[in-house]
Amino acid sequence: QVQLVESGGGLVQPGGSLRLSCVVSGNIFNINIMAWYRQAPGKQRERVARLSSLRYTDYADSVKGRFTISRDNAKNTLYLQMSSLRPEDTAVYICNVFSGTENYWGQGTQVTVSS
Repeated sequence: QVQLVESGGGLVQPGGSLRLSCVVSGNIFNINIMAWYRQAPGKQRERVARLSSLRYTDYADSVKGRFTISRDNAKNTLYLQMSSLRPEDTAVYICNVFSGTENYWGQGTQVTVSS
């Protein structure tokens, strides 16, 4: 059974930083894409960043230059380093893995940016 477990969320002041982690367990073959999404209250889920198996990355325009996605294969962990956080970054951040045939989702971790 595949599980994605996020951690690292919390309350941070504007301008601050957080690093989110997503530990992937279980048998997933041929991971194509790993990504972070976020969902704010009353808004649609949006993709924040994604990382392909060939290490290609892309980011939502709203986070370019502030967020960095990375992975540690030895730890089966996906990261999202977030800096210069803004109140509009407040959301539940959700880890996603796409194997080419299956889509897997974590439960999410809350990030709140507020003074």
